[in-house]
Amino acid sequence: MTLIAGSILIRRPVEEVFDFVADQRNEPAYNPQMRSVGKATPGAIGVGTRWLVEMNSGRPATPFELEVTEYVRPIRLGSTTRMATAVITGALTFVPAANGTLMNWSWELKPKGMLKLAGPLFAMVGRRQEKRIWSSLKAHLEAHRGHDSRENRDHGSKR
Repeated sequence: MTLIAGSILIRRPVEEVFDFVADQRNEPAYNPQMRSVGKATPGAIGVGTRWLVEMNSGRPATPFELEVTEYVRPIRLGSTTRMATAVITGALTFVPAANGTLMNWSWELKPKGMLKLAGPLFAMVGRRQEKRIWSSLKAHLEAHRGHDSRENRDHGSKR
């Protein structure tokens, strides 16, 4: 098992950051490796919501499923990602800060099969990738005063 953790300050309100991140359909706006995202479950975003995702990590695309395992708006968003090569579990936390939101991530990466031997390499690549993705989210949200309001129709009474 490999732990990947970090944090970033995003100069936007905590509710805005949480809602934007909780709706995986927003991720292609800040993660150019994400090819497609589809919501696989009906209803509001919450525990049990599943997303079907394809990443541009080679040919063909890498498909995976992401399931929301914790949903405590606006402070904690947990998930499990199931890929052919690994399972990733963990959570994002969102802490109000004087200048916006301190977003923390903590993921446990469990490679499958022969890839278990490459744990240290996965850790190094994973840490860089997470920092890049969340830095891009920060730039996107700080550059856009508002955001795609898709989650408004999916959160319903969970607000």
